[in-house]
Parts: sequence; structure tokens; C-alpha cells
Amino acid sequence: MSDTAAPQHQSPQPMPGRAGVPGNRAAARVSVVLTAVLLTALTAVVYDTVRAGDNHSAPGRLLAGYGIAWTLFAAAVWAVRRAPARAATGLVLTGAAAMALAALAAPPRTSNDMFRYAWDGRVQAAGISPYTYPPAAPELAKLRDDWLFPPQRPCRGWGLTHTDSGLCVRINRPTVPTIYPPVAEGWFFAVHALSPSDSRHKPLQVGGAVLAFGTTLALLTVVRRRGDPRRAPARAALWGWCPAVPFEAVNNAHIDTLGVLLTVLALGTATAGGRRGALLGAAIAVKLLPVLALPGALSGRRSPAQVARVVSAAIAVFALAYLPYVIASGAGVLGYLPGYLQEEGYEPGDVHRFALLRLLLPDAAAGATVIVLLVLTALYVWWRGDPARPWRGALVLTGTALLLVSPNYPWYSLLVVGLVALDGRWEWLTVTMAGTALYLGGRLLPGFPLQAWAYGVAAAAIALGACLRTAPARHLLDRRRDRSLPGT
Repeated sequence: MSDTAAPQHQSPQPMPGRAGVPGNRAAARVSVVLTAVLLTALTAVVYDTVRAGDNHSAPGRLLAGYGIAWTLFAAAVWAVRRAPARAATGLVLTGAAAMALAALAAPPRTSNDMFRYAWDGRVQAAGISPYTYPPAAPELAKLRDDWLFPPQRPCRGWGLTHTDSGLCVRINRPTVPTIYPPVAEGWFFAVHALSPSDSRHKPLQVGGAVLAFGTTLALLTVVRRRGDPRRAPARAALWGWCPAVPFEAVNNAHIDTLGVLLTVLALGTATAGGRRGALLGAAIAVKLLPVLALPGALSGRRSPAQVARVVSAAIAVFALAYLPYVIASGAGVLGYLPGYLQEEGYEPGDVHRFALLRLLLPDAAAGATVIVLLVLTALYVWWRGDPARPWRGALVLTGTALLLVSPNYPWYSLLVVGLVALDGRWEWLTVTMAGTALYLGGRLLPGFPLQAWAYGVAAAAIALGACLRTAPARHLLDRRRDRSLPGT
């Protein structure tokens, strides 16, 4: 060795704002504590809200609970961004599980779709296709019980309806066959087969909680593997803590959640080939809405062979899922779906489809204009989309479709919540908020154009978010951030 001592290299002192600085550690601890407090409050609000009443008897109370929950959710997502990754991950999982458990505290409060799910599962367990007979059909009389077909007279109460023959039923549209696609029907059958007898609504709610929590886990995994591990917890929280998830995916057990999980797996874990197409085909066979994610799944893929692999796999899985029911029911596998698509949103006095466009166009032109706009958006997403972020195009097309159609049902936008969690563009969550405000607030403000206002505000928020994400705006924010760093 040389007699000359090697120069001693001193470890550089950490700069303010870097990990390891005492002030930064203190800020991280504050972030963890603040997030935990906000999640505790959010869980308590979810628990209290689902026990407060139903959307007919207490719409104002529910709307207030939803509003508080959304406020706490926004604050918690903002706070968790400063928490260390490991602590943030724990908070995300704990919070998602706690809110799902809180939503199990009461029967469904704002939707009776779950009762159809339970009936379809029971019918299939008896070896009968759910597309063959409506619930009120005399051929299914032996399957009825006092839960779904209460003997009470008069037939009054939340979720109850009666047929012309005097049958009292909890199932909506009891005189028509089911509308749900075959993978959804497979889920209903599986839940029924695994459930104890006379367990009523609880197994479907527990199944919804499992799907919702599984989607949170999938989002954490996808965002980490796609090169953004630091942001993974906050992104997953956009789904796991979103109030729409405990209320719609768990308490109301909407089957849309299974479609969200399959779509997240398709876009986040599979390349643009047969596997992605197969997962998307399964998602579409849960609820048709995930078909809007298909152009996003093909983002930037201009090779006919690549497009063919994805599309053919999606069609094959969709067709194979229907095949057993086609054999059993023939053309009846469409159930009441065609009638539902014609009926929903067109009754006098109800909210209408295409609310925003109807402010500008005659009613007759609104539908055709929506089709043209969605086709153009789909082509843009496919041709100009980022193949590394297929969820971005899926979010744009799905969110745009919901803005244009302006549905009355907030659970339709659960797919948007999942795509927001993948992409981080939180402003699209206003679509879900608009649907919730319309669904619960319509009874409180008769005669007020709430649909146009709710979706108009959502459209304005999305446009503002897009402006803030433009290159000049990002450059300005980067310059301000650079100026705040020491030594610059």
C-alpha cells in the first residue's frame, strides 16, 4: 500500500427535504398519524351512513353522509402522499378493509339489484337457466321463499314491488328475465353454492368486499410493477378509500366490481395480446361497460395482427361464456337487456340520457351525436394512445361516455374509479360524484335540472384538470418546485 493516505471521503450531509432529515421524518410521522385519523373518521362515517336509512326514506341523510365521506376521502389521499411507502401501503390496505367491513353493517340501502343476483344464483342451482323464466313465472314457484317473496299485505316498503297477479317481490322487474351477462351469472351461482342456507344478502355483500379488496391489491401490484412504486399506495387509495366502493361495491354488492377487477388485470398485468383480450372479454361478460376499455387496450397498436389477437381473444371468451346458456335458453339469453336499453332513462318525468348535449341540440340529434363523438374518441385513443399506459385511453373513453350519457346510477362509474386509480387523474372521479348527487338528490330537488348541473360541473372539473396537466402548466409547476429546492 502507498504511504500516502487516501483522502477521506465524508458522507454528504442530507439536504433539506430529502429522506433521512429529522424534519422530513417528523413530517412523515405527522402524515401517517393524520391519515390514520382521517381513515378512522371515514370508516365511522361509512358505518353510520349505511345504518341511517334507505334512499326513499332518508335521501337527505344519505346524501350528507356521502358528502362527508367524499371530503374525508380527499383529505386522506392528500395526507398519505407524504407517508413512507411501507407505512402508506399498510394504511391503504387497513383502510380499505375497514371500510369494507363497515359497509357490511346493514342490508343494501340504495339499490335492490342484489336481490336479483340472489335469485339468479338460486335458479341456476336448481338447474334452470336464469334467462328462461322471469321470477314471477309459475314454473319457478317452488323456489320462492319469504325473503325474496314476502307474504306481507299490503306489499309496501323499501325494495318491494308487486305484480299484477298480486305477488309481492323484492326483485326489481319481476315479470321479465334477467339482463346480466354470463360471467356475472357464474358469480351469482358461485356465491349461492358457497353460502349457508338462509344467509340472505350477506354472502353477496361479503363477495363484494372480497372483490373490492382484491382490486386494491391488484392496483398496488400493477402500479409498482409499472415503474411508479412511490406513488402506488396513493394510487391504490383512490380506489380502496373511495366512498363509492364501500357503498356500491360492498353494501349494494354491485357486480360491476368484478368487471373492474378483470379490467385492471387486463390493462395492468397483460401485454396487448391474447391474455389481455381474454381478460377483457371476461370483463365485458360481467357487465357490458368494459367494452369501452378495448380501444385503450389497443393504444398505439397499429399492427393488424396485434389488434386481431386482442379482439379475437375477447370475442372468443365472451362467446364461450354465453355458450352454455345459449344451449339452455336459445335466443332468450339476451333476457330483458334489449328492453332495458330502450326503457331506461326515457320515461316521462325521469332524468334523460344525453343531458349535456340536450342543452345544445334537439333531442332527436343528441343520440346520433353521442355515437359520433364516442367513435371519434375511440379512434383517437386507439391511434394516439400510449401503449405503456393503456388505462389512460380506457379512462378517457369510459369517462367521456358516462359524461355524455349522464346516467342516474353511480355504480355505473365504478369502472372509472378503478381506471382513475391506475392513471392518477383524480378529476375524473367527479363523474362518480355527479351520479351519486343525481341518484340521491333528485328526490330533494324536484323540478331542478340537477342532472345537467351535476354532470356539467363534472365536465368543467375534467376540463380544468386537463388544462393543468398541459405541458406549459407542468413546466411552470416544475420551475416553482425547482426554485424551492436548496442550491438552485
